Amino acid sequence: MNEELQRIQEQAIELKKENKKFLDRLNQRPPKHLDVKMKELHEETFKKIDCLTCGNCCKTTVPIITDKDSERIAKHLKMKIYDFETKYVHIEGDNLKSFKMAPCEFLMDDNYCMIYDVRPKACLEYPHTTRNKFHQLSRITLENTVVCPATSVIIEKLKDHLDKTQKKSNRRK
Repeated sequence: MNEELQRIQEQAIELKKENKKFLDRLNQRPPKHLDVKMKELHEETFKKIDCLTCGNCCKTTVPIITDKDSERIAKHLKMKIYDFETKYVHIEGDNLKSFKMAPCEFLMDDNYCMIYDVRPKACLEYPHTTRNKFHQLSRITLENTVVCPATSVIIEKLKDHLDKTQKKSNRRK
């Protein structure tokens, strides 16, 4: 991870309590057009931050794996689903599936993914900043701010945007 991304990540750790309060308030009273703004901030941020310079999500977290994910990845690897899941997937008591280990076994040294074209849905959607009803993802977003520097940047930009919007609204009153 380069120095700038490392600095962002360290700042996110320092801001975790503040971000928790912010995201909790956001969940309770989401502003109009939040999802549209999140998609805009996501696009803007990922034009500047290249995941391949970081790869921290794949190095530190394990994604949830759906049955369809297992089927698709097993087929890609030319494995039987049972063999794929036995080798790579951890199944919890309530049938919640995830990869067995972090860093991900499919992460290569250059931060590319060996199964990128068939990666799990959770990986495809990560860091979940473009999901509909974003405000409902406050818990996972908070955790993602300390894993993914881009998520931290997006949340800081959102705070700035909402602060400016609030100030404009107050001036009109």
